[in-house]
Amino acid sequence: MQEVYPPKIRDKVRNLSHAGRLSQFDTEGVEVSFICGTLTRFFLKLDAERKTISEISFQSNGCGFVLAASDFFAENIKGKHLTELEGLEKLKMQLEEELGEFPLNRKHCLTMSFDALKSAFAELRRKQIQEFSGEKALICTCFGVSEETIESVVKEMAAETIEQVIEACRAGSGCGSCRPLIQEIIDQSKLPY
Repeated sequence: MQEVYPPKIRDKVRNLSHAGRLSQFDTEGVEVSFICGTLTRFFLKLDAERKTISEISFQSNGCGFVLAASDFFAENIKGKHLTELEGLEKLKMQLEEELGEFPLNRKHCLTMSFDALKSAFAELRRKQIQEFSGEKALICTCFGVSEETIESVVKEMAAETIEQVIEACRAGSGCGSCRPLIQEIIDQSKLPY
């Protein structure tokens, strides 16, 4: 009998450790795939004092590739400090290094799972922005860095890249959802007016 999944994917699916719904969570993110009609949802609990992901789980009606990717992401994020996440892109590459490259016709499975996770962090960011009571907009919720601080770094330190802003004030080094806003501030500083 022929196996449906590659061995590493099959083994991961047989040993899921983060499937299910957390009874208490701070945020959730959901993504759907219209290619195959599946849904994936991540639930995150944050230790606000330590700025770590204390609990994470997922639910999905997806195939083994989706389940393996989701469990891999959860396993590799749980307990991590927000600064260790580095925008999550490295995690996506790490998945294919450890579980093997997904077949071309299954890339959407990886993308959907990853986008659901990013959605959870974006929702967490949205909630934290609502709680912020400063006079300037809060750009980086992972480290509480305001728009004013980033503008100051860009102007006074002549920061021209997101990496330079990260080095100066840590904004953008956590979940990464604020990086487009940081880039916009950098781009605005280059305008002639």
